[in-house]
Amino acid sequence: MSEQQIAPVPALQPPYYAVVFTSLRTEPDAGYGETAERLGELVKDIPGFLGEDSARTPGGLGITVAYFQDLAGIERWRAHEEHRAAKERGRARWYERYSLHIAKVEHSHGFERPAPS
Repeated sequence: MSEQQIAPVPALQPPYYAVVFTSLRTEPDAGYGETAERLGELVKDIPGFLGEDSARTPGGLGITVAYFQDLAGIERWRAHEEHRAAKERGRARWYERYSLHIAKVEHSHGFERPAPS
């Protein structure tokens, strides 16, 4: 697995959409990591995908926010065959519960500390 720099998705030009997926995982992993990595690569090919942020607590609570230019991109991802199969495996094996929220982003800004001179 390649090492990635940890940084939030930069501020984007609104309007766009945020898909907030909050989950509580079961134990054990049973292929979750490989599937999540695969889906993370696949979603990059969805037209309208802008990026994603993800975090998990030691207790198993996870939050992933995926950003899309429009609702059509979200629908393409929802209907993607491998994504649909992974959702079924998630319900059967990996999740105690989850919630999904879709929001229209109307304002976005960011901050980045300048590098020391």
